[in-house]
Amino acid sequence: MNFLGGARTASVHAKWSSLDRGVEADLTEPFLFGPRWSFAVTGQRWYDNEPEYTSTTSGAHAAVTYRPGSDNSFSLTVTDEYDSSRVSEAALADPLLRPQLIGLGLDPATGSQDGTLVAVAFDARRSTAAPNPIDARRGYLVSAHVERAARALHGSFSYVAASVEARHYIEVRRRVIVASRVQAGSIAPTGGLSANVPFSKRYFLGGATSIRGWGRYEVSPLSGSGLPLGGLSMFLATGELRVRLKGQLGAVAFLDIGNVWADPWRVHPGDLRYAVGPGLRYNTPVGPVRFDVGYQLNPEPGLLVNGRPETRRWRIHFSIGQAF
Repeated sequence: MNFLGGARTASVHAKWSSLDRGVEADLTEPFLFGPRWSFAVTGQRWYDNEPEYTSTTSGAHAAVTYRPGSDNSFSLTVTDEYDSSRVSEAALADPLLRPQLIGLGLDPATGSQDGTLVAVAFDARRSTAAPNPIDARRGYLVSAHVERAARALHGSFSYVAASVEARHYIEVRRRVIVASRVQAGSIAPTGGLSANVPFSKRYFLGGATSIRGWGRYEVSPLSGSGLPLGGLSMFLATGELRVRLKGQLGAVAFLDIGNVWADPWRVHPGDLRYAVGPGLRYNTPVGPVRFDVGYQLNPEPGLLVNGRPETRRWRIHFSIGQAF
């Protein structure tokens, strides 16, 4: 705090686990042109081990943020980083996948894609969620994101991406809250070539914070052999009925809807996947501990999980914090 004076903040964050690891450092200047303007720069080297791929990111991004009030913010971000992705061993071992891997910009022999991402992004956000943003009881949040990457900026990738999100919280009674969320996004590669999009930027759904009847990253366009390969368009909608039972214990009933499509700017309502289920919450000082059981109403035909056809229609999720 107060790094080099002027109320500046600086931090270093390091993590090591089987799922992700790395180091990140950032510096924030809270008073750039005036009290409503701030500047932040972040540098990192980070490794992610996702179910369908691994990725390593090395680089930095700088953002200028304008806050005209406590509820609104607008930011402009410039990113310059080196991305290295590699698909799972199951995908690499499938000879039928080689043409698709080449089309996605991956080396068919190693399953890897390497390149420099240079992009400019604009974000707008308005939030009245209260009293606690991580466990809101009333209010709403609306955000929008637009991003442009181009080889003209001396990068290896070229695309336009856009996404929107809206959340709404209604306190029906003191112990009853209705929460809803809608998200949509798309990435359009230049020239229609999927290789112009980093593999780690492709959309996947499924898991504790999206469609809870499926495991993490299991909702996606599939290869001919049934492996999720990600897509360029996504839609997600979630509704929750949250009820405080006794003391710090609560219960939830939820409906999750969504899917991912291979083409940009394409959403097909007839292809949506649905999951329902109950959940339990226990409030702690760091947020609610969450236990959810999701059940698939319409399973995804042909899906392979760990190299085998998936027949199980339910998933258990344990986490900290609300799903949204």
